[in-house]
Amino acid sequence: MFAFNMRSPSEVIRGLSERVKRRRIDVGLTQRDLAARAGISYGSLRLFEETGKISLEALMKVAFILECEAEFEQLFPPRPPKTIDDIIDRPVRQRVRRK
Repeated sequence: MFAFNMRSPSEVIRGLSERVKRRRIDVGLTQRDLAARAGISYGSLRLFEETGKISLEALMKVAFILECEAEFEQLFPPRPPKTIDDIIDRPVRQRVRRK
């Protein structure tokens, strides 16, 4: 069964940046403090909180400082099996062929 989601990628990104800002404020860090502790520029953090734009590496650094890195482990979980054939030991596919 498919989960129907009405949110766009930009809405998801915006929500993420708002949650990071809220977490930063909750732990009592200024933008400059968090940027310095994470080893990223103040401008990068400010831009992220305003627009949602940030590199994945910088986002991971911020997540570690805010103690949220475990949530990244939940991204892209394996798909659950749908048939018995999916459960039987099959070699794991390494790539997809073009059709």
